[in-house]
Amino acid sequence: MKNLANCTPKEFLVQTNRIRKKAEKWLKDIDLAGIRAKAPVLEEIKEGMSESEIADVMSRNKKALQEQALNNFSEILDGMLEKDVDGTLELLALVNFVDPKDVDNHSMAEYLTNVTELIQDEAVIGFFTSLMRLVQSNSSSVAKK
Repeated sequence: MKNLANCTPKEFLVQTNRIRKKAEKWLKDIDLAGIRAKAPVLEEIKEGMSESEIADVMSRNKKALQEQALNNFSEILDGMLEKDVDGTLELLALVNFVDPKDVDNHSMAEYLTNVTELIQDEAVIGFFTSLMRLVQSNSSSVAKK
């Protein structure tokens, strides 16, 4: 099965753009930004607290952040695996160069094996990491204007 790690350069460019367009809609559909924005109310460290009290507050805050992260991750999985199953399958198909209408013509084992190969390819991961940095830096510079 073909993926972004073993395709031609032209296929890579065309397919990553198809994936980008679908991913943009899918991320909105599962409300990833809204889920990631959920954060617990953290306790403040107040002037005059002892080192022990500060340590306790920090420990409770750390636990609250960890619990929120788990809740957020669970909600993201619910979005991917229940709320927008079709969108998730379409992305899985696109990453594997399968026409989304043919997604059921392959086993999950084929998809998972191929996705594992893809995410272990340093060049592909480096490409997407660089793109994310570029998008984030452009977003922050636009926000400052």
